[in-house]
Amino acid sequence: MQFTKMHGIGNDFVMVNGFQNGLDESTVAELARAVCDRKFGVGSDGLILAVPGQKERFAMRMWNPDGSESEMCGNGIRCFANFVRDEGLTPETAFPVETGAGLLAVELMPDGRVRVDMGMAWLKRGEIGMTGPPVDTFIDQPVPNIEPSAIRNPQSAVTATAVSMGNPHLVVFVDDVAPIDLEKVGPVFEHNALFPNRVNTHFVQVLTTSHIRMRTWERGAGATLACGTGACACAVASFLNGHTGRCAVVSLPGGDLEIEYSEDGTVYMTGPSETVFVGDWPGS
Repeated sequence: MQFTKMHGIGNDFVMVNGFQNGLDESTVAELARAVCDRKFGVGSDGLILAVPGQKERFAMRMWNPDGSESEMCGNGIRCFANFVRDEGLTPETAFPVETGAGLLAVELMPDGRVRVDMGMAWLKRGEIGMTGPPVDTFIDQPVPNIEPSAIRNPQSAVTATAVSMGNPHLVVFVDDVAPIDLEKVGPVFEHNALFPNRVNTHFVQVLTTSHIRMRTWERGAGATLACGTGACACAVASFLNGHTGRCAVVSLPGGDLEIEYSEDGTVYMTGPSETVFVGDWPGS
């Protein structure tokens, strides 16, 4: 099986052309665990397949390093856009992609970056996949069973904002993201009872009214250098909490993304993706 290793600001993926490589659905989870392993495999934050869509030319499917399938990945879809062009699967610079989070539109920019219409930001508990009244929002609300000392929070309770970008995100504002021990506190948030299907958790430091910094713990992957859907969720949460305007630069450990939260609730993400190398995986 031929693959391409790519990354979007440090969020790295093993990309596979499913138009040419037929994979057994029953073994993809096992394959993801193997190729994503950083000691014994290729090493990546996910396995992404480019396959025919049900209605459109392309569909993107992604598996996490633990073998679970993810609905969507913001950095991954930017890699996907350049990957299908590089593979000669389309001559277009703008096209729709079917994902587990719905139909998204990608546009390859002249400067090499990719702009993605990420769809709507969903704010109701039922849309996010939270327990509690499904029509309620969760904006600057206390998170149960989390000690404030875990995130060096001097307040009496840890508060957060929940947003779905087709996958669930919890955004926690802190004074400084640097001292957060992701390996320690990340799993506690990920498996919080508020989220039966687990949650991606982001710690955000507000720098200016148009610039934020974040660090991420992704469900099924752990600490990552970047999370595109997470950056979108953090920009939305920053606006909802009055920290920023509708446009913001989001700085992640791997680089920067530009996020726009439009008045109709649609989120747009612009950022780079890079090819690292091409290789062959045996036995597939």
